[in-house]
Amino acid sequence: MESYRLHGETMTQVRTSSRSSQETEQRPRGRILVVDDEIIIRESLAEFLQNEGYEVVTACSAEEALGAIRDSAAPFDVLLCDVQLPGMDGLELLNAVKQESPETLVIMITAFATVENAVACFQAGAHDYLMKPIIFDDLLHKIHHLTEYRTLCRENAMLRRQLALLQADAPEIIGCSPAIRAVLEQAKKVGPTPSNVLIVGESGTGKELVARTIHQHSHARDKKFVAINCAALPRDLLESQLFGHRRGAFTGAERNHEGLFQAAGDGTLFLDEIGEMDVGLQAKLLRAIEQKEVLPVGATEPVAINCRIIAASNQDLAKAVEEGRFRRDLYYRLNVVTIHVPPLRERREDIPLLVEHFIAKHCRNMGRPPVCIDNAAMQILLAAPWKGNVRELENAIQRALVMCEGDCIRPEDLPPYLTGKNERLPHVGDNLREALKVYERMHIQRVLSQCRDKREAARRLGLSISSLYRRLDELGLKGDDLD
Repeated sequence: MESYRLHGETMTQVRTSSRSSQETEQRPRGRILVVDDEIIIRESLAEFLQNEGYEVVTACSAEEALGAIRDSAAPFDVLLCDVQLPGMDGLELLNAVKQESPETLVIMITAFATVENAVACFQAGAHDYLMKPIIFDDLLHKIHHLTEYRTLCRENAMLRRQLALLQADAPEIIGCSPAIRAVLEQAKKVGPTPSNVLIVGESGTGKELVARTIHQHSHARDKKFVAINCAALPRDLLESQLFGHRRGAFTGAERNHEGLFQAAGDGTLFLDEIGEMDVGLQAKLLRAIEQKEVLPVGATEPVAINCRIIAASNQDLAKAVEEGRFRRDLYYRLNVVTIHVPPLRERREDIPLLVEHFIAKHCRNMGRPPVCIDNAAMQILLAAPWKGNVRELENAIQRALVMCEGDCIRPEDLPPYLTGKNERLPHVGDNLREALKVYERMHIQRVLSQCRDKREAARRLGLSISSLYRRLDELGLKGDDLD
């Protein structure tokens, strides 16, 4: 194979490589977008890279390149981009590509090399920098180096996630944004300490995953991690679940029952949605934390406990304290260290990673080959408000995989409320009461699908739990999966 040096509209042969055609055929393939306003450079690069086994698309301007990226079903592996372009220049295109296709590796090319120019490219997010005249072997080396490095990073990340699954029996927190990295750093720092931790954040942000991360970095990592949702159980049942009960303590108590404080042993007890706990039960929890002992229902002698407490809430507990809904002394006992988990809308750069994770997870569960997601669908996901946070995103991906008939998720596969297309209402004629009833049924169904349990759904709907049950019955809805 021959190597060439390109500059302006001239191309001169500089040396011959001994690389065989067999080696060329064995080289991993990839998709490359070449952007240069000089036709001789653009076409020569395309011909060379195609001979090396790559699929190549060319563009003479930044605007044309962005159109190619948006029309492409899958992201380009590499973008080769001239700094000097008519209209939108190369740096502006680089910034746009980081938003449109963050997985694409970018190599900037320039005939006017300066230190300031190079620094500007790297600060804007370029992965490498190449000066004209272009030496093809140097270009090929840079492409191979970047793509192999990215492959190794992906494999390394996958191995780390698999190791986390084996060690912590829980999925790893997915994300590389500054906001989620700060959460992980806090979790790792507080892990080895015995301090109680309060995790706050909106519903669906992954508070339990943060609690599991703390446990995994604690000295009790090989002990039990026990979790309970305090909003999912009525007061009496929650008390029995937490503290245990003795035989005959109440109707149906046919044998002694060990509570979760005892079941956790020397491990970690995670109390999710602690703000929903009855005020009277909060007093028993406070004593358990302070005295390191619990009194099972119907017992006369306390039982010693030694587990660590991690609590979580999607409420403003400080406000609940001022309103008398939460004990001040318990709040300060739990709130030794507070970790705030940001909502998904504050870490949108993590959405592509989460989408990749959920696609792989649910394709595996469905027993189907992995699929990709096109740029248009990804842009919709990046722009969505995600009031249900990561849980809502996973629900959307799972629904998209059910609707997707090919090997790529497209906008029409996403839930209609994300694409701005409303679900079609059944024909109800002109009767306003009937129309409102149909809409109410659809609205409650959507909220239920985004919530973990009916108590959470009732809060979001602005109803009491009893009113929600009554509306479900009247509308013929069950929602049994949320019980």
